[in-house]
Amino acid sequence: MNFDLSFYWKLFLNRLPIMLMFVLICSTLGLITAFKLPETYSTSASLLVEEPQIPDQMAISTVQTDATEQLDIIQQKLLTRANLIDIANRFRVFQNIGAMNPDTVFQEMRKSTSIRRSAGRNRATIMTIRFEGRSGRVVANVVNELVTLVLQENTTFRISRAENTLDFFQQEVRRLGNELDQQSADIAQFRSDSADALPDEQRYRLDRINLLQERLAQLERDLSAVELQRSEVERIYQETGNITGQNKDRQISTEERQLAEAKASLQQARAVYSESHPQVARLRNLIARLEDTVAEQVHKASPKAEDNDTPPLSVEDLLYQTTLSDIDARIAFITSEAERVQEEVGQLKDANARSAANGITLAALERDFANIQRRYNAALNNLNAAQVSERIESTAQGQRITVIESANIPQQPSGPNRPLIAAMGAAAGMALATGYFILLEILNRSIRRPAELRQKYNIVPIAVIPYMESRAQRSVRLVIRIAAVAIILIAVPLGLWYVDANYIPLEVVVQRGLARLGLG
Repeated sequence: MNFDLSFYWKLFLNRLPIMLMFVLICSTLGLITAFKLPETYSTSASLLVEEPQIPDQMAISTVQTDATEQLDIIQQKLLTRANLIDIANRFRVFQNIGAMNPDTVFQEMRKSTSIRRSAGRNRATIMTIRFEGRSGRVVANVVNELVTLVLQENTTFRISRAENTLDFFQQEVRRLGNELDQQSADIAQFRSDSADALPDEQRYRLDRINLLQERLAQLERDLSAVELQRSEVERIYQETGNITGQNKDRQISTEERQLAEAKASLQQARAVYSESHPQVARLRNLIARLEDTVAEQVHKASPKAEDNDTPPLSVEDLLYQTTLSDIDARIAFITSEAERVQEEVGQLKDANARSAANGITLAALERDFANIQRRYNAALNNLNAAQVSERIESTAQGQRITVIESANIPQQPSGPNRPLIAAMGAAAGMALATGYFILLEILNRSIRRPAELRQKYNIVPIAVIPYMESRAQRSVRLVIRIAAVAIILIAVPLGLWYVDANYIPLEVVVQRGLARLGLG
């Protein structure tokens, strides 16, 4: 389509009053808003996250939160509803705060508060807190209060983490210590209850069993020898009438037989037993008694004794009975000793049989004790580290946040940018006027030029007769244009003033409109 500049210029002139109305309304609103918006002040403070004062090689803090993560946590706690509303009420951030809804106060505080962080590799982590409000003193107080809350929250956060860690390991050390004591008591009680069948003494019991078995074999040999000796004494006595094996008719001195036999028995007993043994003592007593008896018989020997119907026991009979009594005593002693040895061997074997199960149980108890001991040692080491960490955090020697630039009271307002607001109003009016012109062109489908006739119907007109206005019509159209311009220049500002003065301030209308458009 051919562009006819003169045609569109005439259209522009025809539509200029309406377009001027849009420009004038928006410009007026922009100017009124720019001059009626209250002054705003803003200030900021900067905080730095410092590395631990004590190197990690010397002492490691148990609070291992990353600086960025810690600042995120602090920021979320700082911008809570309760904190912001409390700060707004304490410092009277808004003039009519008493009449404002808490939700509105919270939203306005969030909108006026700006927290920005900068961090990176091989770069310091810095937090900048900025606030914008109606008064320089108010914004400075708010920013300083937010900085105080950040420092307090950081200190509380790190100290509470360190104290919670310390408290946990203190409880863990106490608990594991009690478990160690209980396990030690269980092991001691088990050792006491199974003292005769512990695996530690199994080697001793085996050696003892071997020794006792050798002793039992020796006792059996001794018993066989003594029983053989008794049988031999009985046989000899039955055959010879004495225990020496000599003929009974042969006259032998009684003193010699008594002494010889007693001394022989004593000599034999001494070879087997000690001097304090009862058998040795009995033989010595026997020798003494026989010596007295022989001496008395020799002293009292007479013919009358031969005429007696019941002669007394001879020395041979007395010696025979004494010898048998001694042999029987030895047999009884050997039998009793063998029974005692067999009983002890049975007890040792039973203890060995029980020692295997006791060894398994004791090993399980000691293994549990060792496991608890390792856990206790680890908890004790962690407790020491937690104590050092708690001391580091309580003295602010760990990672900390410091203020590198405090908030000052601004002397000059930071906003609003009045020229920008006015220019935006004018630009919005021009945009509306341009949009109005383009919209009319899009919606107007009528034929207004010969070129449109040729384009639409593909015909070439012979001649074009323009619309001929009379003088009166031109005069009426001029008056209408002048009236429209006058209305736009006079009535529109008066109407806006009336609305601003009697109904609602125009800056409020502009702010609400920008808010609905997402620009405010």
